[in-house]
Amino acid sequence: ICSRGSVKESMLYLTDDSVRAVLRSVNPKSQTRRVVKLPHNNPLGQWEPMTIGGPRGGRTAAGETIPEQGGIWHTRTGDSLMCPYGQPGDRLWVREAWCHLNDVRTGDPGSDALQRRVFYRADYPGDTLMHDDDPAEKIKWRSSRFMPRWASRLTLEILSVRVERVQDVSYEDAIAEGAADYANYMADEPLNEVGETIEQTARRLQWPQRQYRLLWDELNASRGHPWQANPYVWRIEFRRVR
Repeated sequence: ICSRGSVKESMLYLTDDSVRAVLRSVNPKSQTRRVVKLPHNNPLGQWEPMTIGGPRGGRTAAGETIPEQGGIWHTRTGDSLMCPYGQPGDRLWVREAWCHLNDVRTGDPGSDALQRRVFYRADYPGDTLMHDDDPAEKIKWRSSRFMPRWASRLTLEILSVRVERVQDVSYEDAIAEGAADYANYMADEPLNEVGETIEQTARRLQWPQRQYRLLWDELNASRGHPWQANPYVWRIEFRRVR
């Protein structure tokens, strides 16, 4: 975590699909869920979500109102955790897969390459920058772990934070998480019932939630946090800072 002026900033890693979802104009991604890393699981108590801050939630040493936000505490030990990514009003700068102009091996990098300096893999799913048929073009994408602050193109402002189970995701939440537009994955499903709109069918079949469940397992099952385990997550709502 760092501070730029009076605004605190933290890093947030996003996959290529998530970056594209943040950038799209229709139903852009405006939420992310991250596993709560609990320090222990004392069997004499349990972890429960809590809320702090707000008009009646106390003040900082400087006399400022603490923003209302979610946390989690242990009923036996009294240990509590707040979101490590920040609180409402803080910002997240996004790290994504990228490359520098120097990483591109081609005789014609494009007219705007010298001005851009940085390219982002999410913009080029075919792993080519300019010429699909240029065998001389070779790209060495750099991991998001090695993206410096100056190369980041996305800054997000945190609007709200709370703790919940991952399976609590609603229809609206799944859309806000960047789940694919339901109109695109209704093709293999039964036709709508008489008088039912595509959206009503999607809600009835829980299509966005099902899409998000698949995405969750793709990213988290191998890390020991499958959907079926229903872990606690930080539900972070944000808006893109332009």
